[in-house]
Amino acid sequence: MSKQIGILSATLTVGAAAAFVLTWSSGFLIPAVATTDVDPLTLLVWRFAPLALLLIGVTAVSGAGKGMMRRELGVQAVIGSLAQFGYCAAVYAAVGAGIASGTVALIDAVQPLLIAVLVGPVLGLQVRGGQVAGLGIGAAGVLLVVQSQFGDGSAPLAAYLLPAAALVCLVIGTLVQRRTAVRTGVLLTLTIHVSVTAVLLLVIGALSGALIPPARPSFWLAVVLTAVFPTLAAYGLYWWLLRRVGITALQALLFLVAPATAISGALLLGEPLTPVTLGGFVLCGAGVTAVLVSEARNRGAEGADVSVPPGQGRPRTARPSKVTTSPSRS
Repeated sequence: MSKQIGILSATLTVGAAAAFVLTWSSGFLIPAVATTDVDPLTLLVWRFAPLALLLIGVTAVSGAGKGMMRRELGVQAVIGSLAQFGYCAAVYAAVGAGIASGTVALIDAVQPLLIAVLVGPVLGLQVRGGQVAGLGIGAAGVLLVVQSQFGDGSAPLAAYLLPAAALVCLVIGTLVQRRTAVRTGVLLTLTIHVSVTAVLLLVIGALSGALIPPARPSFWLAVVLTAVFPTLAAYGLYWWLLRRVGITALQALLFLVAPATAISGALLLGEPLTPVTLGGFVLCGAGVTAVLVSEARNRGAEGADVSVPPGQGRPRTARPSKVTTSPSRS
């Protein structure tokens, strides 16, 4: 019975990981299509404001926010302002400035390496040799995947600071979320993050005159798509997987976003897909596999280290031990 539960759990995790990669990559593609003749800020305002009202209503009806303390609200508000508002605003501004979607994905894909450098001093976690090797292989794959897309955009050099800012915001938000003892459920987490983002966007949109949406059906289709996929699905899965598989494995999955973006860009936007790109896909997959295998072995070794000390006779009844590395349930 426990074996069947383990198989179902692993299948759920793999499915969630695949959905995360696809929905996260949509966050680069939809803006590239939808902001060709629309102010990116206008799309962002209408992506988040109605969704915030919907999530607040669902949270109130479901009771997901019952018992929430002020400190929990404050911590999640800070994380949301970084990982959602800061990240999305910078990505949309970068795409709107003319930077190719694959180039934005490349800069974003540096995040796993930056996280790998910081998890030791910031979180006190050890990144082992197999994980470092996997991250390096994945990074090489990402470079190959988006190599042909450099120079496709028409953005000025200073605009490339925007995806870098998005990267920094998401990294800081992720580290704060991983370090804090606050553990709100995914629904409540999303509600706070989306609401904070909506408020900030409404203020900026009002000051810049970007609140009035166009009446075209294509705009409202883009609003729905960005609300459902990059926001609800991608961010919900991001925080859920962060607790379930850990920060290193989650960052490894981000290496697959660039290949997914490249394939979708080739199909939807006519971006190049060359043999070099295909070679990059292989390296990305190998890198992610190396990290996940190393992570699984480490967890297995930790779980197996419960033997009875030498010199003792009959083993005692096992008592529940404190497990500080296992993800909390939402």
